Amino acid sequence: MDWDLPQLRAFSAVVDHGTLEAAARALQVTPSAVSQRLKALERSVGAVLLQRTRPAAPTAAGRPVLLLARQVEVLAADADAALSSSADLMPEVRLAVNADSLATWVMPALAPVATMIRITFLREDEGHTADLLRDGTAMAAVTTERTPVQGCTVESLGAMRYRPMASAAFAARWFAGGVTPDALRHAPVVVFDDRDRLQIDRLAEAGIAWGRAPWHTVPATTQFSEAVRLGYGWGMLPDLEGRAWAGIDLSAVSGSCLGVHDVMLSWQQWSLRTGSLDAVADALREGAARSLLR
Repeated sequence: MDWDLPQLRAFSAVVDHGTLEAAARALQVTPSAVSQRLKALERSVGAVLLQRTRPAAPTAAGRPVLLLARQVEVLAADADAALSSSADLMPEVRLAVNADSLATWVMPALAPVATMIRITFLREDEGHTADLLRDGTAMAAVTTERTPVQGCTVESLGAMRYRPMASAAFAARWFAGGVTPDALRHAPVVVFDDRDRLQIDRLAEAGIAWGRAPWHTVPATTQFSEAVRLGYGWGMLPDLEGRAWAGIDLSAVSGSCLGVHDVMLSWQQWSLRTGSLDAVADALREGAARSLLR
């Protein structure tokens, strides 16, 4: 079928901004014009593409059309930047990345391209970043998912190593008799959020079901590490943080039931090739080669 660019832009804008009115302001047209373009697009496709909720959301039929709309926008933006003499016109790359990678190796890796490309980071747990590729919210993702999302390519980046850490005072209080399953049932643990499997899975390996040990929820990377340092609980911290504090590596305690854990990371991106996306991918590969375990 013949796709109409203004119709695709209207559809994408409504999903991005949540309402017809907000999309109209972003596109600098009237809400009536947005509505007419949406109706024309749905007639062409022969399906309802948008749930008229607040915020608006794509239907199952709308998701592949939304992906197409966002890919067309990216190609158009790259072409505009290539043809423009203005240095202010920067193409955008929307990148889904987990909080620990963002706080450690990703930001330095992308610094060389940040003057040429506008990067929008979408923070998500590494086990869920690939979800943002499926509807086109993200163009690329650092993810633990090794099976390529439809329409994407995937390659291995390497591994981030995590260690179970605790403050010296916390370890002396809760693990004086060793890091045993019984001690872990009583010692508080710090988790990032309810989807953070690093600590939950380590407890499960020790035979402790989630909820059977006390926990603190700290949903921010810097504050998570600080909570462990301050003795709120033990937690899995990445080696890449380069911690300069007198913490206790619980995996190194004799007879410990906790060990180090390597999180294997992959790079997934749209199969679509653009100069901006290729530049970001190259920079991430170089950063991963310097920082991650192979």
